[in-house]
Amino acid sequence: MCGIIGAIAKANVVPVLLEGLQRLEYRGYDSAGLVFTDYGLKRLRTAGRVNQLCKLVEQEKAQGFSGIAHTRWATHGKPSEQNAHPHFSGGESRIAVVHNGIIENHESIRTFLKNHGYHFSSETDSEVIAHLIAFKLIEIHDFFKAVCLSVAELQGAYAIAVMEEAYPERIIVARHGAPLILGIGKNGNYVASDVSALLQVTRNVIYLEEGDIAEISNHSFHIVNCLNNQFGEPVNRAVHESRLSKEEFGLGSYAHYMQKEIFEQPSAVANTLEMVSSTRSITPNLFGSDAETIFHNTRQILILACGTSYHAGLVARYWLEKVAGMPCTVEIASEYRYRNPVADPATLVVAISQSGETADTLAALDYAKKLGHTYSLAICNVPESALIRQADLRFLTRAGPEIGVASTKAFTTQLASLLLLTVTLAKMRHKLSAAEEHQLIMTMRHLPKALQQALKVEPEVKHWAQSFAQKRHALFLGRGVHYPIAMEGALKLKEISYIHAEAYAAGELKHGPLALVDNEIPVVAIAPNNQLLGKLKSNLQEVQARGGELYVFADADSQITPSDHLHVIRLTEYAGLLSPILHTIPLQLLAYHVALVKGTDVDKPRNLAKAVTVE
Repeated sequence: MCGIIGAIAKANVVPVLLEGLQRLEYRGYDSAGLVFTDYGLKRLRTAGRVNQLCKLVEQEKAQGFSGIAHTRWATHGKPSEQNAHPHFSGGESRIAVVHNGIIENHESIRTFLKNHGYHFSSETDSEVIAHLIAFKLIEIHDFFKAVCLSVAELQGAYAIAVMEEAYPERIIVARHGAPLILGIGKNGNYVASDVSALLQVTRNVIYLEEGDIAEISNHSFHIVNCLNNQFGEPVNRAVHESRLSKEEFGLGSYAHYMQKEIFEQPSAVANTLEMVSSTRSITPNLFGSDAETIFHNTRQILILACGTSYHAGLVARYWLEKVAGMPCTVEIASEYRYRNPVADPATLVVAISQSGETADTLAALDYAKKLGHTYSLAICNVPESALIRQADLRFLTRAGPEIGVASTKAFTTQLASLLLLTVTLAKMRHKLSAAEEHQLIMTMRHLPKALQQALKVEPEVKHWAQSFAQKRHALFLGRGVHYPIAMEGALKLKEISYIHAEAYAAGELKHGPLALVDNEIPVVAIAPNNQLLGKLKSNLQEVQARGGELYVFADADSQITPSDHLHVIRLTEYAGLLSPILHTIPLQLLAYHVALVKGTDVDKPRNLAKAVTVE
């Protein structure tokens, strides 16, 4: 979950490294550091954000034609300057390393290296990489081969960039289980965890694959793959021109990325559903050229995801079972991969991830395939991601860059994608008449406008946030398909405001959680005007009878009347299948405005990072 950038060019690359780190802070922001060429390798590191590193660079007037840099999300060792990357190994030629991932066998390697006289100055697993390369370099006297031999001994996930003091005109990089790309420029070459870090210098990128090791200089590069050979076989990787623009990563007129991304949801969903904007009929090839055959052979669905994407999967289960008549199981990816489930070859495995680099989801999909699942579909926001490449079928959510750690537009575009999948499968299974299909297409076309309407509740939500911000705990209630939306609302609140929040299926109140209800715990309820509304009203009365304070997001026609200790914000009239998507909006706004009142860091909440590329 750390961010890596490296650069080697004919001019000073330090500004490139710093701007790249700022683009990569969503991946981690506990500490930051860089190494650059200045009559040898010079290192600057600091605890805290990249802005602190920028001040240090300015003080030192740092300049160099090559360098590597890192922004950290702490796994092994607390956030501190001592544990910040890059890590050094001494000797005749110093080695500098930056690393994203986790080295699972670092303890045995550390013991081995200590026995050979190497001194460790940090608590990190990453430092073993620098010392191991230094040890191999003594044996083999070839920097590139020393890196190849070293990574062959590493277990776990890693993306690394390495420099050698004796030959600073080259950078060696390696990838296994964590994303890494090369940037090919006119006046230099680059490496980074994410294309966003490189748009300042180039749009031409190479996506390294599993086992790739590459060497870059300011005028050339070469790549080998070491999956079947410890020193690698030369490979050619395609150069892609990124369609992203630097402007897409700016804040514009918004105060925070999360605010921007909440208000981008109507356009993001419109982009995701663009293919239904003018069609009269949905075809399975929206999900890939083999989709029709795969869908025809599919008898049930298995959804694998984590966090917010898991909540999207839970919503989809209701849709798939109700509309498509398709049995559906939803699994937390990090748990699924350590179970022994029974595989059915007629199952379509749907893996959902915003980044497409979520380590648990990638591993779970790989595990599902090894168990015997034949078909897979990736729903993802990043076209060049590992998840897209790993799946048989793919659907891009087209949400655009999402920088805020708390996911917003990625979630609603995932829901839109899953709704489209539901309609497609329902049609293929003859569960829809032509008229019903047409009605659902019109419903999806209307979704961006409905989201725009839902955003209008913001002033009322801001008023609620003033009292919410004083609380330490909150309960969220939903029934049926809105229960996962309550889960997502609770997650958003805890992520960015640090208020402890839990979600329950409202019918479960009397089975335990009702014991928590008093006048100090706000209870948020989602109240659509559907067949479960009467049941939900009874649950709300249970809360009121215990002196609870209720905050209800109701449809305009829900007939829930505000009173003492019962606060109501009304959305539009009941929106059918769209209802869970629309009810997401006020919950996002609530979390955002509560965080503003509390003064927390909205876009970079403590202890978290955006792309979870470690287990």
